[in-house]
Amino acid sequence: MKPAPATLPARAWIGEFILLAALWGASFLFMRLGASEFGPLPTAGLRVALATAFLWPIMLRQGHWPALRQHWRPVLASGLINSAIPFALFAWAVLHVTTGLASILNATVPLFGALAAWGWLGDRITRLRGLGLALGFVGVALLAWRAPAGIGIKSDSAAWAIAACLLASCFYGVAASYARRYLTGIPPLATATGSQLGAALGLALPTLWLWPANTPGPRAWAAIAAIAVLCTGIAYILYFRLIAHAGPSRALAVTFLAPVFAVFYGTLFLGERVTPWMIGCALVILCGTALSTGLVRARGTGS
Repeated sequence: MKPAPATLPARAWIGEFILLAALWGASFLFMRLGASEFGPLPTAGLRVALATAFLWPIMLRQGHWPALRQHWRPVLASGLINSAIPFALFAWAVLHVTTGLASILNATVPLFGALAAWGWLGDRITRLRGLGLALGFVGVALLAWRAPAGIGIKSDSAAWAIAACLLASCFYGVAASYARRYLTGIPPLATATGSQLGAALGLALPTLWLWPANTPGPRAWAAIAAIAVLCTGIAYILYFRLIAHAGPSRALAVTFLAPVFAVFYGTLFLGERVTPWMIGCALVILCGTALSTGLVRARGTGS
């Protein structure tokens, strides 16, 4: 197993961190707009296919094709667990819960990431981090229990949508440790491009099979283009750079900030309602995640 590279100081990656949060926060809005006309699986399939088309010439121009060709198996496989499956799950979920609620549930990614890093990479979970994991999952339970009814969502469809969001978040968490274990040292652009190609191949048949009978309108196509280029192509370059420069736990912590952007976009463009209960549960989840990823300890020790 390769030794983990040293992380850079926060000032070297904080700008990319904020930009990635803004892009991924917008992805929930674009998923809703796209999936409402294309359907969940075609939305996910088009997202990764167009992202691949956007990234491929850039990767070739930067000279990273040899790296992708050498490591194509683990890179393509990462696309299934880090893109194809979670993208499809979230695209279905946002048709049944608000984009703000989905984004708050997405903030559990670092919790699952901490568990995956502990079980797979041997990362140590201290008593404080264990407390954070418990606190974060309590926040999720409270959110799932009451928030959907508070914003007027049918409980049966909301329950399945919440489960889909949590399953997608679990895949994201596992994928970060996978990237740290198998993709360390591969240029981020090669990893981003190859992973989207792997996801596109995995979703090709479902996308064609479930293609909508009625031609989607310009708004849906614009949403798909935006989510493919901005929230996937550019965002995944930033994400893999953050894993390399800041480490997987801090890279996953971008989901702390993404719900702020997602709730703002949902309120502004979709007229979604945010309840005090959602805000309170979100704060519990974020506090638990901060503890579970070691960010609180890191700040206290200056590491």
